[in-house]
Amino acid sequence: MDESTTQDRATGEYNAVSTATDAGATNGTSSGGPATEEAVLDALKHVVDPELGINIVDLGLVYDVDISEGGAIHIEYTLTTMGCPIGPLIEQQMQSFLEGVPGVASVEAEMVLRPPWTPEMMSEEAKASLGYF
Repeated sequence: MDESTTQDRATGEYNAVSTATDAGATNGTSSGGPATEEAVLDALKHVVDPELGINIVDLGLVYDVDISEGGAIHIEYTLTTMGCPIGPLIEQQMQSFLEGVPGVASVEAEMVLRPPWTPEMMSEEAKASLGYF
């Protein structure tokens, strides 16, 4: 097993993540090797907030992605406001776009409200699109 470090986007904390590198590791239902955080985030860029028209990654709504050796993906995400009704839609789109990612066996999305989302969490591209300076 290799160990790498990932940064939690919400807190800035670094976490050690172990990944299987031997050929006998379980790769989930998709072929092509183990899932990577980069591949998961790329797929999540297709999940768009319907009110803002910007993907959830660039909006800063995805706080953490955890990938187990067996390809189980756990995503911590938030919404722009506490009472925002699009949570189920966002989770459905996450499931849909992650189905085709190599190495993904299952997806669990967990909505969290702490820390609360702020516009400063957006990427520079998202800020520019919304005119936030």
